[in-house]
Amino acid sequence: MGSLRGDPSRYGVRDRGRFRVGIRQGVSGGVRRGSGKLSRQQPALSHITASPRSRAFANWDTLALHRQATPVGSEMSTMTGTLDPAAPPPRVARLVLVTPDGAVVGCLPPMPVAIPWWQEVESVVRAARERHGVDVTILRLLETVRDRAPGGEVTYLAEIAEPVPAESWTGNIEPHSLRRSYARPGGPAADLGWAARVLAGHGLSPTAEPVQVRTWNLSSVWRIPIGKQSAWLKVVPPFLGHEGRVITALAGRCVPTLLGHDECGRILLAEIPGADLFDAALPQLLGMVALLVDIQASWFGRIDELHAMRLPDWRGAGLAADIADVVERTGEELSRAERASLRHFVGGLAARFAAIDACGLPNTLVHGDCHPGNFRGTRSELTLLDWGDSGIGHPLLDQSAFLDAVPRDYAAAIKDHWNREWLARLPGSDPARAAALLAPIATARRAVIYQRFIDNIEPSEHIYHRGDPADWLGQTAALVATRD
Repeated sequence: MGSLRGDPSRYGVRDRGRFRVGIRQGVSGGVRRGSGKLSRQQPALSHITASPRSRAFANWDTLALHRQATPVGSEMSTMTGTLDPAAPPPRVARLVLVTPDGAVVGCLPPMPVAIPWWQEVESVVRAARERHGVDVTILRLLETVRDRAPGGEVTYLAEIAEPVPAESWTGNIEPHSLRRSYARPGGPAADLGWAARVLAGHGLSPTAEPVQVRTWNLSSVWRIPIGKQSAWLKVVPPFLGHEGRVITALAGRCVPTLLGHDECGRILLAEIPGADLFDAALPQLLGMVALLVDIQASWFGRIDELHAMRLPDWRGAGLAADIADVVERTGEELSRAERASLRHFVGGLAARFAAIDACGLPNTLVHGDCHPGNFRGTRSELTLLDWGDSGIGHPLLDQSAFLDAVPRDYAAAIKDHWNREWLARLPGSDPARAAALLAPIATARRAVIYQRFIDNIEPSEHIYHRGDPADWLGQTAALVATRD
């Protein structure tokens, strides 16, 4: 998930609070320029392809990168498809520099960067090199002037290989138990070293410096050039760490090709052929729905396997309790009318889930952030990316995010197609009624997700997601008021 208000630093379609993947140029260790050029005899990435349908080359969180060229002010609002009325101010970045052992060197003067989204760091690295002649690896956000992304003055902690001339900086770098490994000095180099070893196991090696694309509390993303292709390194926190296990379990289907993963939240993917599909036409959107339904139907009766992969559980009673908890914790940020509507909604969740169960669609694998921007492909092939938000629950929990991200004129045809896909697999079920009953639950689940992010990241990073739980609960209250 992600949000442009906090997300993906995604550039177009955003799911609030989350920014999607990226990459950057490595500076302090890891894979270095010239360390093992591909020879003509060295196998290409395609040699590991399992099948044409599964040969993904990951352009993760493609959301963010897709809209980089979009004029400022035309970004789409979080998962609504509407345009933000005000253009964000330009981003001005200041870098506090540390060496690999954590010693503070000082800071570089503020510099404008091309892209406003805070999680996107490729443009920050480029600006530091072009303006100051310094190669940096961005570690984490230190502070911002604005209370929400994007744009404005932003201060980052950045790692350099050795001291350089810098201005004095009198701040403090305090430790925190929730800080990610890739947000600490030496962390990115360790991740790149792991990726190099995985590539070597496939008979591959980088042919140029890795490129740091994005870093924030939900992921670190790097692009590693290998000849004319790239491998993509993504490192995530523990609460998203099941992505590699899920992709492994889905091997042979329309998912990225996994080169390697570990239990430290690292995954390395091959490049995915084709184009980003944010603006897919209706026939391709219908194909996306069919692909998702086909995957979900294959996991009926396999809940124990999903639990074994340590996926979050969004089934009835558990999700109802989580929704009640986030409503209680967020109450002061909501209006009196919203609080009243949500109390009524929470009180009726047990009955609502019972009615949903009666519609005859079993619990299964839920993607968790299924929208056109998380697909990549060609006219004949589709690949569904970004499984870090996946969980266990009703299959139609995925419908609302998808519909939020497509033109309204397509919604009726997509819903009809979705219903037909499920009826073909489960005759006698009632997917249309299940989807209607689930709509406010699916929206409230997003509030649960963003509250989980806040609970599991260090306070300096809360700004990425602050307000997202209340925003989603406000939308839930509006849905309840109009549909119930």
